[in-house]
Amino acid sequence: MVEILHKQTGNILATIDADSLVGADLSELDLRGADLRGTDLQNANIGHTDLSEADLSEANLSQAILRGARLNKAVLRRANLAHVNAGATSPGDRVVLTEADLTRADLSGAYMRNAEIRDACMERAYLCNADMRDADFHGSNMREMIARHVLFIGANLSRTDLSKSDMRDSHLNDTNLTEANLQGADLSSMDHGGFTVLNLAHLGKADLSNANLRGILAEDADFRFANLSGADFTGAVLSGSVMRRANVSDTDFNNVELASVTMEYANFSQAKNADIPDFKRHIR
Repeated sequence: MVEILHKQTGNILATIDADSLVGADLSELDLRGADLRGTDLQNANIGHTDLSEADLSEANLSQAILRGARLNKAVLRRANLAHVNAGATSPGDRVVLTEADLTRADLSGAYMRNAEIRDACMERAYLCNADMRDADFHGSNMREMIARHVLFIGANLSRTDLSKSDMRDSHLNDTNLTEANLQGADLSSMDHGGFTVLNLAHLGKADLSNANLRGILAEDADFRFANLSGADFTGAVLSGSVMRRANVSDTDFNNVELASVTMEYANFSQAKNADIPDFKRHIR
């Protein structure tokens, strides 16, 4: 028998008839405030369970089912969430991690489509090869996150702190990055001929200063009022993108076609290697 205790009171929240919690069925339980630090929950079914404010620091949740689970304000520091199944096609199955602490958590290969992870701490989390389509990260701290080859298509990353994050070769099509902090972020590619995709992305008022954007594919992206100072767009594809009133001071546009880029009220005279077409030279 395995007893699951409350982290503060020590009260028994659940008793599981098993030798361990590996592969256990913990679905639809009330485990708010549970003490599960370092617990092996690999392959466990935690679907629709309430783990709000639970402590899962360094727990092994790899390949666990988390659809519909509630982990509001849960602590998952250094937890192993690799390949968890938490994706949802309906609101009722959405995993909720609002204000959760996922510092240095391993979410590699995780399926978390439509997850709600607002105002969470994901500093230095590892998300490589994860599926985060349509997930909501609004206001989260994602500094120095490692998120290579991640599907962020349609995700909400508005007002997130992604400074110094590694998002190489990820797909951010139609992603909302409005007012996001991407200072010093790397959105280039690890491989020759590879690229990070930002087609139709919303980057209004985002801070991309000193970001590595070499070779990105950002067709019809919105960079209005964005801070692009010191960013490197070498070889980027920006067809149809809007940079109206963007700060392009010391921004490198080497080998970038700017003919179809909207650049009104952006001072491209302060940019580097900007080959401005003749018909745009007098645009304010």
